[in-house]
Amino acid sequence: MALEVEDGTGKATAESFISVTDASAYHTARGNAAWAALASDTVREQCLRKATDYMEQVYRSRWQGCRVSETQALSWPRYDVEVEGYAIDSDVVPEEVKRACAELALKVSSAELLADQSQGVLSEQVGPIAVTYDKSSPQRVRYPAIDAVLSPYLLANGGGCSM
Repeated sequence: MALEVEDGTGKATAESFISVTDASAYHTARGNAAWAALASDTVREQCLRKATDYMEQVYRSRWQGCRVSETQALSWPRYDVEVEGYAIDSDVVPEEVKRACAELALKVSSAELLADQSQGVLSEQVGPIAVTYDKSSPQRVRYPAIDAVLSPYLLANGGGCSM
């Protein structure tokens, strides 16, 4: 099944913020050979779907503005979004969102983005067995580079529109 890419019209069937062609051009320009080394475009499509799923799960309630349509599958396009004093058109998926999706797709090609988590271990002892858990260990892997790219489009405390 061909990847359905959001084009700014608020497609009800969209599965990704970026196409395989555009993600490949992005990674080629940055020398990310691991993307080109993936087995096929089918695998690349699967990675883009998983990356988009991650973005929907993690950022959906944090985006500025509101979705354009109740029936659109993804969080973008949106209206009432302003970055550095400039309104973002309500019929686009911003380049930063597309780039973040491409980066996450590369990450998901080698690891789960939202893998099951367990508490971090501070120390272990083999005999007699003793374990000390880290009470402040993160509940999920974080991607600060992705958060930084998307930060202009996110609300500080979440709570944006959610159709």
